[in-house]
Amino acid sequence: MCMACNGRRHAPAHGSDATMAAGNGSPSAGGAQPSPKVRQRELPDGIGRDGRRTLIRGGTVMSMDPAVGDFERADVLLNGRRIEAIGPDLDAGDAAIIEADGMVVMPGFIDTHHHQFETALRSLLPDAILINDGRPESALNYYEGMLQTLSQVYRPYDVYVSELYGALAQLDTGVTTVMDVSQIHHSPEHSDAAVDALKASDRRSVFGYFEGWGDAAKYPDDAARLKQTYFASDDQLLTMVMGGEIYLPMYESAWRIGRELDLPIALHVVGTFGMAPVFDELAKAGTFGPDNIFIHMTGMSDLGWQAAADAGAHVSLSVPIEMHMRHGIPPLQRALDHGLQPSLSTDVECTMSADPFTQMRGAITLQRAFANELALAGEDYPKLLSARDVLRFATLEGARGLKLDAKTGSLTPGKEADIVLLDATRLNVAPLNHAPGAVVTLMDRSNVDTVLVAGKVRKWRGALLDGDLEQLRGELEASRDYLLRAAGISKDLFRT
Repeated sequence: MCMACNGRRHAPAHGSDATMAAGNGSPSAGGAQPSPKVRQRELPDGIGRDGRRTLIRGGTVMSMDPAVGDFERADVLLNGRRIEAIGPDLDAGDAAIIEADGMVVMPGFIDTHHHQFETALRSLLPDAILINDGRPESALNYYEGMLQTLSQVYRPYDVYVSELYGALAQLDTGVTTVMDVSQIHHSPEHSDAAVDALKASDRRSVFGYFEGWGDAAKYPDDAARLKQTYFASDDQLLTMVMGGEIYLPMYESAWRIGRELDLPIALHVVGTFGMAPVFDELAKAGTFGPDNIFIHMTGMSDLGWQAAADAGAHVSLSVPIEMHMRHGIPPLQRALDHGLQPSLSTDVECTMSADPFTQMRGAITLQRAFANELALAGEDYPKLLSARDVLRFATLEGARGLKLDAKTGSLTPGKEADIVLLDATRLNVAPLNHAPGAVVTLMDRSNVDTVLVAGKVRKWRGALLDGDLEQLRGELEASRDYLLRAAGISKDLFRT
């Protein structure tokens, strides 16, 4: 698949002010399909194909499934898209071989909340907080700068390019599943562009149907069309979640439609925006259910927390962003105290990286900092999080939160093969002395050697496959230039 060329139907019209300035090779210019830049000669033939067996041989295996366990050295046998067996010295017959000596083999990471439409605006708001507090340094804030200004000028094509590039970038860092929370549904065409990009990425993706703005916006009423058109089958990489933001006047309709369509309902729950009273009223009314995904949960009352726990709702935390952008103190310990096992999510790349290693280190150091401060003061303190705990947050708990744990989140025979091979021989890790600790406390994206999604190799020996990333980057830069120009924001690499 030529992923860099798959968005032609979302391209701006020629000769209009919206035309991309990406050069002759761009989708908008209608050039020939580019050839992949990655040499694939070392990739064994047929991996992921139905009936083809593949043996990932001789790695250090962390299954994240207590019933399967961990192995200092073992094999993972695949049959097509599924895991068939795990154990030492498996007999695989004529299976294709992926050598994993020196690798940590584990389930792919899961990001339960990522605004992928903002990829073209990476690092644009590195110092921003959520809302303007009146100080000069807060003039360029997220709510006014991104949601009320820049997001308003997105065309379907801009949605497509950012969604696709952001998805590939996360594949490169080992994230095999994402919930895309793109508040960019200004028209059905914007929604279609987002779905098309998620599909083109060949990654397991949960399409979050959230709000949009303007006369052409059909949220939440377009949900039925989207589900019927794109999500009628359960046997695919794409699934759907309904956005149900309680700060919007139409949230009751969104929740009703989501539940009529049997979709999980996800929403940001942030004290900065004064949501606690509404959240409490919903808690008292018994509105919450196991279909809810609550993102952030900062500043909520004990009543709200207990109601979320009693309902079996899921909590997604974006620890570095929550600390950085003034959402409030990340409520990791409150979640644990209420018996909730959270997942981890990256939130917005306009402010911080979307790699899982940043999220895991942020979570473990935050919880231990608070616990250690209590210990030093001679007070009782909660159990310290371990490296394995946050690995579980970043894999199995994410799958559970997105209702995908029957398919992914652990290396379990029968599940689909969403697998990462992490190189433990590299300079920043060797020698390997503790597998969970090495992944959480030492590794970064440079250690992500090979990535499989549903048995298909998406990254091989350090390089992404199936796409002209150089061309796609040019499209992303041209989209960035258009968005800044349309929003009346000057490009300034040293903005203060």
